[in-house]
Amino acid sequence: MLEHSFNGAPFTVGIEEELMLLDPETLDLTQGIEAVLADVPAEHEGQVKPELFQSVLEVATTPCPDIATATEQLAVLRRLVGSIAERNGMLVGAAGTHPFARCDDQAIVERPRYRELIADLGFIAERELIFGTHVHVGIDSADKAIYVADGIRRHLPLLLALSSNSPFWEGRNTGMMSARTPVFRAFPRQGVPPHYGSWEIYSRRVGQMTGSGAIDDYTYLWWDVRPHPNLGTVETRIFDQATRLEDTAAFAALTLSLSHRFAELFDEGEPLVEAPFELIDDNKVRAAVRGMEGELVDFGRRRPVAATEMAERLIAEVEASAAEVGCKEELRRASDIVGAGTGARRQLDFVANHGDDLRELVAAAVALTAR
Repeated sequence: MLEHSFNGAPFTVGIEEELMLLDPETLDLTQGIEAVLADVPAEHEGQVKPELFQSVLEVATTPCPDIATATEQLAVLRRLVGSIAERNGMLVGAAGTHPFARCDDQAIVERPRYRELIADLGFIAERELIFGTHVHVGIDSADKAIYVADGIRRHLPLLLALSSNSPFWEGRNTGMMSARTPVFRAFPRQGVPPHYGSWEIYSRRVGQMTGSGAIDDYTYLWWDVRPHPNLGTVETRIFDQATRLEDTAAFAALTLSLSHRFAELFDEGEPLVEAPFELIDDNKVRAAVRGMEGELVDFGRRRPVAATEMAERLIAEVEASAAEVGCKEELRRASDIVGAGTGARRQLDFVANHGDDLRELVAAAVALTAR
């Protein structure tokens, strides 16, 4: 079977954020990742990384004992890349998409993995001008990791709805709360994953993909939630990138609390019933279009309910787990988002109140990113 590292301390947290590099005059994306990487100090080597386009950078925490530590690391990293960008004539911003940048204006990073991706997927990869947040949670057994990922799988649409922060795409209001979602939907091996059920089944199916030459390794399975055997984590990848750091912390807290709850259920021997793919995927489309302002199908009650109601119930269900893993305060912020609205709603309200010049929206995002 596939080798793994699901044997470390459980419920450690790692967070990755994808951020925008911006021209300070036009507020368009600028191709500056190599200048930023050249200035990253040695103590943060490996925590600031390139992505597919030269206008994108990733910051990543180390494995942290709790959400508070991970959030503080992210704050340090946001300040670090902000200061490096400023020294090099750039700004840093955060959102699920840049509201008016064009894909055709972007340059590809000169790294073999990304060049191969463009060679393999062409137009599909060239459209991937999107920004997301990934949350890793340490799990201490391989079968438990599959159980946790299978459990989070059914909640993916609600996590997307809460994090929706990309209503604009290439200068237009898309009418969606997460335009990032349909852009990434064109990729292969993405979206709602299979319900694997056990480590043996997961290993066998990854082996079928690698053995047939379809993929080089499991990291080319870009599911919305996936086991990460090399790191010993379950990685949840569904989130639009948040502008506000406290929102990132809230999404990480909900992910950690869900992971803890499902790990408890695994230890108690509770069977996990597979939720049908087509229902989860239908909910995901609903979440991308309406965010928290629409309805999602409640599988238990077999009818649509308000996304806000579903979120309130889920947050209540994991409050005890949040207390166990020390993130009650950050989880409370998720409740605040349910009541006050998502990043997408804030973007839309900003444009409604300040006019159609999307540069002002980007400037506001830069200010919130730095804060």
